[in-house]
Amino acid sequence: MPDSSLLRFEAVAPLRAQGAAWRKAGESVVLVPTMGALHAGHLALVARARELGRRVVASIFVNPTQFGPTEDFSRYPRDTEADLALLAEARADAAYLPDVAAMYPPDFSTRVEVDSLTQGLCGQFRPGHFSGVATVVTKLLNRVQPDIALFGEKDYQQLQVIRRAVRDLDLPVEIQGVATLREADGLALSSRNRYLSPEERRAAPRLHAVLSAIATGLAAGAEAEPLVAGGRAELEAAGFSPVQYLEVRDAETLEPATRASRPVRVLAAAYLGRTRLIDNVAALRA
Repeated sequence: MPDSSLLRFEAVAPLRAQGAAWRKAGESVVLVPTMGALHAGHLALVARARELGRRVVASIFVNPTQFGPTEDFSRYPRDTEADLALLAEARADAAYLPDVAAMYPPDFSTRVEVDSLTQGLCGQFRPGHFSGVATVVTKLLNRVQPDIALFGEKDYQQLQVIRRAVRDLDLPVEIQGVATLREADGLALSSRNRYLSPEERRAAPRLHAVLSAIATGLAAGAEAEPLVAGGRAELEAAGFSPVQYLEVRDAETLEPATRASRPVRVLAAAYLGRTRLIDNVAALRA
């Protein structure tokens, strides 16, 4: 069972009252938004939050508005009690667990759209996804009212979308990205990795290896187009199908990178069997 020192909130009013009490005592609040199914990557966010602020709140909410009609909302793993135990062990101060009806009442009719950053990449294959992300994150920030909110860099397009929404809407919170946590073989930690078969799991690290090789080539002065073409062929040979995208983009704007773009990100999304994997690495163009 979770440690009794971990506060648990399901309603907004007591959550805000606790946050106000912390701030009145001069204690900053850091939010770690999650969809549950916690793993070491999430706990690294909590650890970073503890370094940045006096109080850490982790939210657990599987957000239906960011799943498309053919995506895995019902299949997404859920184990709230195990998640709470992990948060307690990681020394989070509070967990916020809203339900869908409270987050999206029947007459809910407002969405947050971030136009430019959502074009291409995952936005091409997951219509409506980033609107759902921007909307729920805006609501969580308004409810928790943190000083800082942390997001993993594995979902790099998501991180940039959230940064832009916060900037454009003048939300009084600092958004920080935290480096992707990986297995020893390079596979980025993800709640969806549990869906991989043993054979798929052996092939999965090729995604990060290909991205890293492209980044190395760019730093050495190679042209992006042949690096990307070779990387796509290597992923397909390793069993990734389809490879939805493998691209080099400007790290800030996510526009297609040009020779003048420094720094850049090499980003990819591809399926292994039924499991969609995404990853990215930073790169500098020579």
